[in-house]
Amino acid sequence: MRKLSIAIAGIGVGGLASAALLARDGHRVVAFDQAPAPRPVGSGLIVQPVGLAVLAALGAIAPARALGAPIRRLLGRSMPRGVTALDVRYDALAPSAHGLGMHRAALFDTLHDAARGAGAELVFGRAVTGCTADASEARLTFADGAASARFDLVVDALGARSPLSRPAPPLSYGALWANAPADAAAHGEDRLEQRYVRAAKMVGVLPIGKRVAGGGAQVSYFWSLRRNDYAAWRARPLDAWKSEALALWPETAPFLERLTHHDDFVFAAYAHRTLRQPVAGALVHLGDAWHSASPQLGQGANMALLDAYALSLALRAQDDLATALAEYARVRRWHVQLYQWASWALTPAYQSDGALFAWARDALAGPAARLWPGPQLLAALVTGVVGAPLHAIEALQGRAPS
Repeated sequence: MRKLSIAIAGIGVGGLASAALLARDGHRVVAFDQAPAPRPVGSGLIVQPVGLAVLAALGAIAPARALGAPIRRLLGRSMPRGVTALDVRYDALAPSAHGLGMHRAALFDTLHDAARGAGAELVFGRAVTGCTADASEARLTFADGAASARFDLVVDALGARSPLSRPAPPLSYGALWANAPADAAAHGEDRLEQRYVRAAKMVGVLPIGKRVAGGGAQVSYFWSLRRNDYAAWRARPLDAWKSEALALWPETAPFLERLTHHDDFVFAAYAHRTLRQPVAGALVHLGDAWHSASPQLGQGANMALLDAYALSLALRAQDDLATALAEYARVRRWHVQLYQWASWALTPAYQSDGALFAWARDALAGPAARLWPGPQLLAALVTGVVGAPLHAIEALQGRAPS
């Protein structure tokens, strides 16, 4: 395996996973981020079985499990009738199958420690604004006008709004997120639970485990909101919004009592876009910089982990850089396209203004969750295993140069 000098633009989930995997393989890795210091962004997420497999491959599964909360079911009800609009049981796939609810900061810290432990250099306070790349080398440019040293490869992990990628137009709906102690809200200890009014309103509670070792268990609360309505939400008295939220799910009152200011919430905007090609010379895109989507399938972080794993194994399997990058794109392309399509198709049923999509969701979700092979297919889709992505990626291991 040829040892490369690799620059990574972006120190998030995909960037840190790439840094850890590539540095562990002996490449010289330098990662850059505009944040002045290590700083995770966001609230909660589910690391699905495919993502857990990547954490295991980079030696980070034990700390992740120590912080996360096992998730074994996704349950959503359409109000006011309480019709089941989402019911995914992980054990339909395998008795021990589960996801891991995690605070984004806990996942960030886990991957940050793995990257530093593998020998990657992490540089903060450098905002990447561009890249010049040909088939043999690449350089980053920064907001202060400076250029980086020459690298053999640049990895774009800057997300959906990466300046190195094609901009992703935002979706109409985003979500408000907030965290609180786990005893502050009515929720299942091992499930993500949601309530809906058609597709225009959605509220959910997700157990996310501990922020730090020794800390108390937490849950994430999220509320669907049109992106253009965020300013009006901030201008509205918080108690008025709480009344609306409690009317939809009264049992969350103990949670909402802990939230006293608009700044207790973070608004997350989403986008849907897939680059036709994730490789341009010595520049390669991964995660949301390649394929961004709505959160309906909860695959964003998991797809970034899979991309990072695929890139590391492709570089391990091929000495020629162009061949390795082509292999990376090949083994990830079908899985990426499948989940991009599925996310696009499902989004109107859970976040849109139309009533027809919500009606179809309510009419079909219950039977799909009960009748074979519906439970198995739903579990396979949510856990990320449709398309056998790990099998496709790990097939590269048998082709590594001797």
